[in-house]
Amino acid sequence: MNIYVLMKRTFDTEEKITISSGQINEDGAEFIINPYDEYAIEEAIQVRDEHGGEVVVVSVGNDEAEKQLRTALAMGADKAVLINTEDDLEYGDQFTTAKILSEYLKDKNADLILAGNVAIDGGSGQVGPRVAELLNIPYVTTITKLEFAGRNVTVVRDVEGDSEVIETSLPLLVTAQQGLNEPRYPSLPGIMKAKKKPLDELELDDLDLEEDDVEAKTKTIEIYLPPKKEAGKILEGELADQVKELVQLLHTEAKVV
Repeated sequence: MNIYVLMKRTFDTEEKITISSGQINEDGAEFIINPYDEYAIEEAIQVRDEHGGEVVVVSVGNDEAEKQLRTALAMGADKAVLINTEDDLEYGDQFTTAKILSEYLKDKNADLILAGNVAIDGGSGQVGPRVAELLNIPYVTTITKLEFAGRNVTVVRDVEGDSEVIETSLPLLVTAQQGLNEPRYPSLPGIMKAKKKPLDELELDDLDLEEDDVEAKTKTIEIYLPPKKEAGKILEGELADQVKELVQLLHTEAKVV
């Protein structure tokens, strides 16, 4: 089975984000594999181990993404591909990424493509479905279970607190939701093996793409942090007095009554 995983390099969820000149300040920041993509990588490895085949992890970005791709290889992926756009693109959006990935995948005869449900930095959840549309293959999002019977696939997906069961067939793209599996930590032998596994680097020219072909369809006007929350107010005194004061504050300050 030809299995591909779409991986994104994102900020560590524990990192404190700072803004400088209207842009996210990356100096000293720690980057990781997008957590939802870890579920996709783990599921790909489990599918390969059960049904055979090869797992290739693909990322669009700059040289810095090599570290996260090596981590994916250490987890158990067979190959990695970095499509380096650092010298070709000043700005890209979800359309840009999906277009690049679909061009790479269009002649790979992929049976199964996995991606994270969302990226924790942008949170749009667009790239996976866009890639499937461009490849003209079925897709199912937010999956929590994946079962195969030959070329037929049964998928369980999360739908706002409930589950939906879908039957489809390969080729297929799915996006992984929390609960699909428990991603493994790279072992020491896995880390050592990852150093010898192939990590190919491509550029837009290698995909016969020009900058105009992947020009972003959206533009970021401003990036800013949410305002700091003000300290809460503690009411004191008798309960009846507190209730009167609360009603007055809701009316005069909060202006909600």
